[in-house]
This record gives sequence, C-alpha cells and structure tokens, in this order.
Amino acid sequence: MELRRKEAVNLVDGKRLGKVCDVVFTWPEGRVQGIVVPGSRGFRWGKADLFIDLRCVKKIGIDVILVEIKAAPKPDKKRSKWEDAPQPAPPPPPPFYQGDMGDRRDYGEYE
Repeated sequence: MELRRKEAVNLVDGKRLGKVCDVVFTWPEGRVQGIVVPGSRGFRWGKADLFIDLRCVKKIGIDVILVEIKAAPKPDKKRSKWEDAPQPAPPPPPPFYQGDMGDRRDYGEYE
C-alpha cells in the first residue's frame, strides 16, 4: 500500500491535513505508532509536522485517509487585554484604635 500518495482528512471539521510524509514505527517490535503529515507554516520558523496517532485513524481508503482529531475550542469573541488584567487588591483594614494615643504608634510591635 502506498501511503505517501494518500491525503489525510479530518472527520471533525472536514479540513484537509495534507499528504502523509512519514510513518512512525516502534523499534524492536516494528509496530505502527501513527502517521505524520506536514503542518502549516509557523510564525517565524519552518513547518511544524503533525503526528496523528494510529488510534485517530478511522478509515484508509483508495485515495484518502480519514482521521478524527478533536480541535481545541476557539473563543467566541476577542477579549481585550483589560478584561483579563488582574484586579487591584482591596484596601487594608483601618488600624486598630487605642483610645487617646493619637497618631503615635508603638514600634515595638514590629520587632
């Protein structure tokens, strides 16, 4: 079977993932672990290949391989950086009032 000619298609969203570029085996046993398809180009660097585990492969057809990869949910709306900003700490409680000492504090408490 010629896997390099087959294209992988995701059943979840219908996207074409690309043609198979590699098959991953375990070494002494020779068991198939999964397939590798070329990923999309990154922001600054080259391509990031996508490994598809053999458990995700649902059907191998004449010209296509159907896989089921669940994608991460995307946020509904674009949030601003101010919504996720940490909230300021609440103000400290007022100092304990000790009668007629006025504004003077005893610094012995801090030692």
